Amino acid sequence: MNVTNEDKIFTKEFFLIFGALLSTALVMYALMSTVTEYATSMGSTATIAGLVSGIYIFGGLCSRIYSGNALERIGWRKTALIFMSIHFLSCFLYFFVNNVSILLIVRFIHGIGFGASANAIVTIATAILPKKRYGEAFGYFMLGTTIAVGLGPYIGGILYDYMGSLGCFLAATIFAAIALICVYLIDISKYDPINNASSTNNQKSNYGIIEKIFEIKAIPVSLFTALTALGYVSIISFYRLYAQEINLTQAFSWFFIVYSICLVVSRPVAGKIQDKYGDRIICVTGIIAQSIGIFLIAWMPSVITIFICAICLALGFGTLNSACTTIVSRDIPENRRSYALSTFFIFCDGAIGLGPALLGIFVSTSYAPLYYVASFITLMALPICLYALKN
Repeated sequence: MNVTNEDKIFTKEFFLIFGALLSTALVMYALMSTVTEYATSMGSTATIAGLVSGIYIFGGLCSRIYSGNALERIGWRKTALIFMSIHFLSCFLYFFVNNVSILLIVRFIHGIGFGASANAIVTIATAILPKKRYGEAFGYFMLGTTIAVGLGPYIGGILYDYMGSLGCFLAATIFAAIALICVYLIDISKYDPINNASSTNNQKSNYGIIEKIFEIKAIPVSLFTALTALGYVSIISFYRLYAQEINLTQAFSWFFIVYSICLVVSRPVAGKIQDKYGDRIICVTGIIAQSIGIFLIAWMPSVITIFICAICLALGFGTLNSACTTIVSRDIPENRRSYALSTFFIFCDGAIGLGPALLGIFVSTSYAPLYYVASFITLMALPICLYALKN
């Protein structure tokens, strides 16, 4: 098959926007894995340490609500550079933290910088990636997040052990600087709808309050993806406690390694299948696989079912996150694309942020009921998925 220049995935601009995504995600995961330990070292309780970690997501959620309107109103480049500068400068603030109260404020500001930056990066990527190979290209692009999930906590842990918190803050600052430089080097002006005089961007003043935050057409896909995110968060939030309960701590230590390896393989393949056979096969398969995987570790936990669950979770939310981002950015008019992506991330971030508290209600003497519930919630996404993708 002959590939024209317009169909090429691995261009200079692809590597720049991929570098921005990878570096931004590395900041998030390197700090998230160590900031709770840093908070407890300053005398905070486990509850407050958890808040220190979670308030970052809440800050990101707040800025995502605004980012869709900002991207349209002041342009992609300006929005990206403003919020990525906040993201970069926030990393410096960590060096001046001397109590938990200040740490909470810094984490919230940092989250604000992260949320809108991530939305801007993905919005820019939707214009850079080739349309004929969009699903495949998006699969490769989202590997930046996959790599960060596996590499970020490892880098953070090593630096914290050998250099303390200052090492983690220095690494975060360097990663944030790399992300900012990558975006700065991209010629965003040729993609930005604000520079297109004929763009329906001129109609933005007619938007209602809801339309300035959400893209209504993106809500069904965002909703069923958010339900699978609840299944995903049941693992990342409670797996260590569940592993101790069932005496499988060693097996669970390999969970995210298996998960990441599977994602590296599955995302590009899933993208090709999505381009060729449509969205439904990827989304339906992912929902069913994740539901089965979570059910298995609740029903008969063992080394084998833990590894099966890791694979199923990669085929589930791991792959769906990329596939559904592709859907909401591909099927929406260009002038509403930033709103669609903002809607998608608001739903997913909200599920991940509120999920631990919601699922924690179902913990009594065992964590197994929590996973039965998470499996059922994942399966609830199926009818919404079939409705959203009926055409």
